[in-house]
Amino acid sequence: MEKTATLNHRVNPESKRAAEAVLSKLGVPMATAIDMFLKQIALTGGIPFPVTLPKTADRVNTDELNVKYIKNMLDEGLIDIEAGKERPAREVFAQARERRKNEAI
Repeated sequence: MEKTATLNHRVNPESKRAAEAVLSKLGVPMATAIDMFLKQIALTGGIPFPVTLPKTADRVNTDELNVKYIKNMLDEGLIDIEAGKERPAREVFAQARERRKNEAI
């Protein structure tokens, strides 16, 4: 199909650079990726991926956190990551709240 339509739009420069880096590794030019996106919208009748808010913890009481506690939690997190034990933030924050309750007793 002949490409004769022009699409001009402004985007966040960092988002563009990050996308270009990925597309370069895939060997896909930006124009082709945008064309693929538009074709998928037409084929699916909507955005071709879920558009939702990220699932996060309802709240974190930062008043209960101090520098030592945060450092310990970060250190534990790094150990978990290195061991391949990533967990959802909701689970981590729930565990942190439970620990704080137990420490206060």
